[in-house]
Formats: sequence, C-alpha cells, structure tokens
Amino acid sequence: MNTKRLSMLGMALTAVLAAGTIDATRADEPPAASAPQVDRTQVLAISLDGLNPAAIRELGRERTPTLHRLLRHGAGTLNARTQVEQTVTLPNHTSMVTGRRISAEHNGHGVTWNEDLPGTTVHEAAGEVVGSVFTAVHNAGGRTALFSTKAKFSLFDRSWPDSVNRSVIKEGRDAALVRAARRDLVARERSFRFLHLGLADATGHAHGWMSKEYLAAVESLDHLVGTLLRTITKHDSLKRTVVVLTADHGGVPGTKNHTDTRKRANYRVPFVIWGAGVSHGDLYEMNPTYADPGKEQVGFKGTQPIRNGDVANLAADLLGIPAVSESLWNADQALTWRD
Repeated sequence: MNTKRLSMLGMALTAVLAAGTIDATRADEPPAASAPQVDRTQVLAISLDGLNPAAIRELGRERTPTLHRLLRHGAGTLNARTQVEQTVTLPNHTSMVTGRRISAEHNGHGVTWNEDLPGTTVHEAAGEVVGSVFTAVHNAGGRTALFSTKAKFSLFDRSWPDSVNRSVIKEGRDAALVRAARRDLVARERSFRFLHLGLADATGHAHGWMSKEYLAAVESLDHLVGTLLRTITKHDSLKRTVVVLTADHGGVPGTKNHTDTRKRANYRVPFVIWGAGVSHGDLYEMNPTYADPGKEQVGFKGTQPIRNGDVANLAADLLGIPAVSESLWNADQALTWRD
C-alpha cells in the first residue's frame, strides 16, 4: 500500500473515530417468554449506508478484499434496487426491517422523513400497527439487537420497544459500533442483529460520491466488515451465522446528494448473502422468479428485482419463521440462497 493510500485510509479511519458525540445504549431486554421457535441460525444484517456498488468494482479485490470475499463465496448481486418512492436513508431502512414499500396510501410504512424526530413511530406514520423482523423474531422467542451510527434509527427502538432487545447508537462512530457488535456476537446468542454503518454516506455528503475520500471510506468499511467476519469464523458458537449485506442507496459520482430517484447510481445497491448453508453464485441466476433490472428502476408492476426491502423476510426465512405480517417484499419468502 503506497503512502498516498495510507494517508487517505488514515483520514477515513480518523473520521470514524472522531465524528459525532451521541452514544446511546439500551440495556439488553429478555426475549419473549414462550419457548423459542426460531432456528439456531443467527442472522447479521449489515447496511453500508450510501454504498455505490461501482466503488466495489473500482477499488477491486486488493482494496476491498472483504466485500469481494462475500461476493466470491456467497450469493450476491451488485444490481439490486432501493425502494421505488425514495432513495434516502430512513425510508429505505424502514423498508428493510418491515418488508413494506414506503407509501402509506398503498399499505406502506409511511416513514417519508429522513431526520431524527423524537416521539415518532412507524405505526403513527403508517396509520396502523406495523410489524417488523424484530417483532417476528421476538414473537418466535428469539433475541434481537440494533446497532446504528445515526440517532434517527432510534425510531425502530421506539416503534418496537419490546422486540428490540438491545439498542446501541454511536453517532458517526463506525469503528466503535463495530467493536460493540463484535462483543455482542460473542457474548449473546441472538437470532437477529441489524448493523448500520454510515461512514460512506457521511463522506459522500462531505466530499462527493466516488471521490478519493469516499473510496477511502469504503476501503475502511471493508476493513470493519472484515473484523466482523473474523469474529464469526473464530468462534464455534457463531458457525451458523449468516450475513446479509446491502445498502439503502448509492450516490451519483461527483454529487453530494442522492435524492434523485431517476438516477441509477442512486437506486442501484448491492445485496449479498454469505455464511452457513449459503451457496456461491449470482442471486438472479439462483432466483428465476426475480428479474435482473438491467439499468432500470422497476416499478411495482411486473416481475420484481431483488430489493433492499427483501432483508426482513429473507432473515425470517433463514430463521425458519413466517414472513412479517402485511409485508410486500419477499412476502412469499421465495428468495433463495441455495443453487
């Protein structure tokens, strides 16, 4: 690694350590009292906020060895899609955990805002009680945890306080959050963990998507995800762990925002499944009931592409439990990880 690359990587890691000051952790809560009905598999869902898949290709295997490892040994695609209505953080992440589209008028979750609004809940946004992967796992007797680098993710803890057994928010502190998640992996048996890392998004907003700083941030995230994989492979108690990695949106090269839903760089995201029992291959080839969208953002009619909103019901399927109530994406749990 040359001096210039070391400098850029150092800048990104410094940003990880020195960014925000909010650090909120809610103590672990007990699971549901009923006998566990979930499979012994553990699912770790990772969202790399603002990850444009083009960065993975540009950095290559040398600079993003972990992401390439996931693609090489797992089932994945770099041509999955965001939600149709918006390409911003909180609405897309709410779709990831509920399996719903965004628009409340069409049985969506209704979370259209993208800032921290204390006191709000997903249920209020939708105008009805909304289920999530957290509630599905909790109702089946499993434990869950939420880890995020953005305070606005407290929305999930407020919305499902009995189902999110542990919540850790470290604003802008990706490295510290990953350390907390790694400790949790070893210390607690949980059916489902959701980990959000925001460094790429923060760097894209500050310096532009696909800038040298942005690419260094993606390189840093690759290293952090690598530490998670090392923790998983090191401990026998985690040998049945499955990682599901995606993003909420991308970003157009040279710009500092990602709100234009017409831009492919905004609506194209990765989607990778890796771990116990997962076959290697292209997700679209494994799943003929889904259609590779090419360069298009597909609407709600016709054969669907793989979307970030498939996370909730994929996780439920991996755990051997039914789909999230009233969900849309992968509601039939047809998305497979085996060839």
